[in-house]
Amino acid sequence: MDTLKIALLQIAPRGTLEGNLEKGIASCRKAKELGADIALFPEMWSNGYNIYDRPAEQWKSEAISAHSEFVNAFGALAKELHMAIGVTFLEQYEGGPRNSMVLFDRFGRRVITYAKVHTCDFDVEHSLTPGEDFYAATLDTACGEVKVGAMICYDREFPESARILMLKGAELILVPNACPMEINRLSQLRARAYENMLAVATCNYPGSAPDCNGGSSVFDGVAYLPELEGSRDMCILQADGAEGIYLAELDLEQLRRYRESEVHGNAFRRPQKYGILLDTKTEPPFVRSSRRK
Repeated sequence: MDTLKIALLQIAPRGTLEGNLEKGIASCRKAKELGADIALFPEMWSNGYNIYDRPAEQWKSEAISAHSEFVNAFGALAKELHMAIGVTFLEQYEGGPRNSMVLFDRFGRRVITYAKVHTCDFDVEHSLTPGEDFYAATLDTACGEVKVGAMICYDREFPESARILMLKGAELILVPNACPMEINRLSQLRARAYENMLAVATCNYPGSAPDCNGGSSVFDGVAYLPELEGSRDMCILQADGAEGIYLAELDLEQLRRYRESEVHGNAFRRPQKYGILLDTKTEPPFVRSSRRK
């Protein structure tokens, strides 16, 4: 198997659905020219995550169906280019809009439809409807099959998100993002890759977008190699703040060999000791109360 080539579309929105569709299609074509097997958008590409500093009812009206012309256009493009595409959008949904991603495979088939589970309820995202679950599915790529899962932005701050995806077999997690990427958030992504022995690919908006700074990244999940003394840097791609398409090459065979022999992930867990994680009746006194129950 060749390396899996992941294109992170660190691009700025144009301000309209039509403009974002046009620019998104052009960016996917450029990603294909670079040899990408997967192209990933930043969070809520359909409206450029433009949900701040204006009434909620205004941006809620921009929600689109998961089967809209906008989303379907990327399914058709995935089939045309023979390249998987993870497109993000503000989803029209009964009960309130969702922050969603559809992953199309290289044949234009829907492999995953994921809505952000950990919405930022401390801020404007409390107007969104959270997703119900985390999903992992087999993605057919030009260099073979890979088990892929998805998280969106704030999901990375909860170890349970990536842990569930690991337990469902994910080898790669795609993470659309819209916030400043700094040392602590990057450390969370590194930790999710390390503790679950999987790759984490995150696509952010460039520094020209409000409250964003680029920094798209890929951590390949392989912390140790037999031929090396000590640990290695799992970061195989770290973008700067500039707008662009950033391509990472993920060695899946290396990752799979590593997962067969290393001690992290699932091998030595003791889930029978983790019962408190499922206790929803009481909250420790130091935990800030949530708006959403």
